[in-house]
Amino acid sequence: MPWNRKRPLELHVFLNEEENEIFEAKFKLSGKQNKSDFLRQLILEGFVYEIDFSEIQRNNYLLSNISNNINQIAHRINETRNIHQSDIDAIRKELDKLWQLQRSTLSSILSVKQ
Repeated sequence: MPWNRKRPLELHVFLNEEENEIFEAKFKLSGKQNKSDFLRQLILEGFVYEIDFSEIQRNNYLLSNISNNINQIAHRINETRNIHQSDIDAIRKELDKLWQLQRSTLSSILSVKQ
């Protein structure tokens, strides 16, 4: 390797077939003349996202709890053939939690994109 080059360091990357196909497709879409320019631009200007799934796991847990509570209320209604205001209030409370959680998650996602 000539040492008078502007960029004397070399980078080797190993890819599987699927990764290589994705790389080639993105390279072609980039309009770059060569893969070095494409990778350099990706390194200098590209973005790498790390997704935190803990919020989604928390949502799934709470949704499961809400579903269980609604099922319990439905069983109670089927047994007694009537519904109490406390049951309606419990459903509303659980649904409010769900909507608050959805708004919070959406807000988090939108703040990442900005």
